[in-house]
Amino acid sequence: MSRTPRFAVVGHPNKGKSSVVATLAEDASVAIDDLPGTTTRARAFALTVGGEPLYELIDTPGFQRPRAVLEWLRGGERDASSRADRVRTFVDAHAHDARFHDECELLRPIIAGAGILYVVDGSVPYGVEYEPEMEILRWTGRPRMALINRIGAADHVAEWRRALDQYFSIVREFDAQRADFERKLDLLRAFAELDERAAPQLARAISVLTAERAQRHARAAQQIAELLIDAVTMSRSRRIEANETAELHREALQAELIEAVRSREQQARARVEAIFRQPSLTRQEAEQSLLEQDLFAERTFEVFGLSRLQLLAGAAAGGAAAGTGVDVLLGGASLLLGAGIGAVVGGLSALFGSDRLARMRVLGLPLGGHEARVGPIADRNFPWVVLMRAVVHAHLVAERNHARRDALIVARADLAHLADIVDRSTRADVDALLQKVRAAGGADADARQRLAAMVAGLLQAAASPGPAR
Repeated sequence: MSRTPRFAVVGHPNKGKSSVVATLAEDASVAIDDLPGTTTRARAFALTVGGEPLYELIDTPGFQRPRAVLEWLRGGERDASSRADRVRTFVDAHAHDARFHDECELLRPIIAGAGILYVVDGSVPYGVEYEPEMEILRWTGRPRMALINRIGAADHVAEWRRALDQYFSIVREFDAQRADFERKLDLLRAFAELDERAAPQLARAISVLTAERAQRHARAAQQIAELLIDAVTMSRSRRIEANETAELHREALQAELIEAVRSREQQARARVEAIFRQPSLTRQEAEQSLLEQDLFAERTFEVFGLSRLQLLAGAAAGGAAAGTGVDVLLGGASLLLGAGIGAVVGGLSALFGSDRLARMRVLGLPLGGHEARVGPIADRNFPWVVLMRAVVHAHLVAERNHARRDALIVARADLAHLADIVDRSTRADVDALLQKVRAAGGADADARQRLAAMVAGLLQAAASPGPAR
């Protein structure tokens, strides 16, 4: 049976080693802190797909006394062929020596066969104090790659690269906080070149990860489609007693419907976050995050809804009745980027006060009596607000590294590259399908599959934005 490739992530304290582990292992549980010494024990994090471990990242403490370790190693050196054994002897001899606890922790998985990912901070100047630890790693004889992870704003990458080239066969710049999926795969391909024995397993890991990513997007699209179906068919009702009028229930039913849709959106977000292994994602409950604006606020409709022009074009193409747009939208505003963003409108009056979104009806009951019902929400822009918020959220979660611990705050500038990703044909198709779903009060398997395919297309367009047709 092939052995799972293992990588020991090593370097100076506080240079981003744990961030690299979290990103490559897709594990948000990796402890990350600005304080040196957060990692005190070597700990393995396996990237597992379908129960199969593809590779392991070993988070290690930073070097503390590399110069003293190197002096010890050189003290008993015979020739280059004995250096790896000499490193092993050091670990055995100092296993219980507190002075070299961190060095033993980081070297132990290497002498056991792990490859080496050496992490440095390219925003600080290179110094000779790093050379003893790089020399120690060279003594191990293990395949090794250097990663320049620039944490700060300063740029000392060129001098680092000149020095690292002396010790490592491959040197890569790697932003552990922002590296995208392809960048992570590039690291695996590069390491496969270094270690022929691990190459077949790493090639399989790349294949499995690529397929898994496509499956995640398909599952996310399905969740968004289910959210959309529920949002456009949801209603709330209650029985009217003989001594009551329907108007007594209007405000309460509207509030129940609004809260039900809000809750369903949050449920869908949680499911999408779980799909992309981000179950602990911090939400920014603040005005500056557009995704955390209230779903029914005027600002939300301005940013995420279609413009009047797009709504009219969709109505003409799909045969729908025009003239049902929401008055709060500004003419000419493009998808995602409204012509202007106003203040958040609280309460129900902004969109529900004039009954444009959900009218109340009085229905007869089979056994006598009546009930008041609010919903489904009939406004043609409402599903687009729900859909595009969900697409933006899924796109950002899919691209978000597991090393990041900041809250997901979405500003208007973050959405610029997502503008106009819905072409005229897709608008018409989505509108027509949702009209049928709303009229039928639900969706059959075929409609669900078709809608999920449309959402998947939007997620793909969000990842590779281009002009709408």
